[in-house]
Amino acid sequence: MEIIGPDTLVFGVEDLDGAIRYVLDFGLLERERGPDGGTFEAADGTAMTIRRADDPSLPAPIAPAPNLREMIYGCVDQATVDAVADELAKDRAVRRGNDGVVRSHDDDGYPLGFQVTTRRPIGPTGRGVNIPGEPPGRAMNALGADDSARPKAQTLSHVVLFTPDRVRAERFYAERLQFRTVDLFTNLGPFMRPKANPDHHTLFLIEAGKVGLEHFAFHMTGSADLLKAGWEFAQKGYKSAWGPGRHVFGSNYFWYFNSPFGGKMEFDADMDLHDDNWQPRTAVARPETTQIFLFEHVEKFVPHRPAPV
Repeated sequence: MEIIGPDTLVFGVEDLDGAIRYVLDFGLLERERGPDGGTFEAADGTAMTIRRADDPSLPAPIAPAPNLREMIYGCVDQATVDAVADELAKDRAVRRGNDGVVRSHDDDGYPLGFQVTTRRPIGPTGRGVNIPGEPPGRAMNALGADDSARPKAQTLSHVVLFTPDRVRAERFYAERLQFRTVDLFTNLGPFMRPKANPDHHTLFLIEAGKVGLEHFAFHMTGSADLLKAGWEFAQKGYKSAWGPGRHVFGSNYFWYFNSPFGGKMEFDADMDLHDDNWQPRTAVARPETTQIFLFEHVEKFVPHRPAPV
């Protein structure tokens, strides 16, 4: 099954205006917006849809609001969408919507949708890194630091879910949807990627005796844009929850912030890519296995500040 990854995450929130302001400050772009909410997208068209928690158009909640209400996965083609529908219809209800989305649920009850992907190509950014001993990453006299630049999210990266039974949850995604486990925290759960996406993970399952959102992430173009976006986000008053730092499994740079969506929202960048030749690693999740370094956001300062004249 040629599933790529989440095209759209749908949320039910309590503070609609605050949630919309949050995602615009985060760096998403408004696709559509009205009195009932809106859809806000990254550069490639992957997106999050925000509605009030009591909106009757949303799937029934499986966790207290605010929280994730639906995950709509993008597929390479209609044949994959049809194959998913046929597979899931073996033991659960499947509905085909007028919007082209096939809808069902996983074994924990999370509402799932599948569609031919709406992702669009992202053009080259023109950014680059100069590394000693390698050809220049930027043109001669091109500047790497631009304080006027406003980094934007490039694509929806991954979602992390709580599960009461990570073995059962992993089995569903592996056996029914052909996801592969890339790495495993033995005390938490698996990092998984769908067949048509080489990203280290688009899904991470955490056994916690409950269901609900832990966090979700958007890819930035690289560590510099991640740090600048996170810095500007923190300057607007949003609370840093973890980071900036760099993970071990996946190698991605990260910066998590508290959010109005029931879980944290993450800037990430530079994730490892894997194919089917990769052999999964296992580790116990603890500080030394979850990050190779970690910094803490502080206000700017000037070293060796001269005394006032």
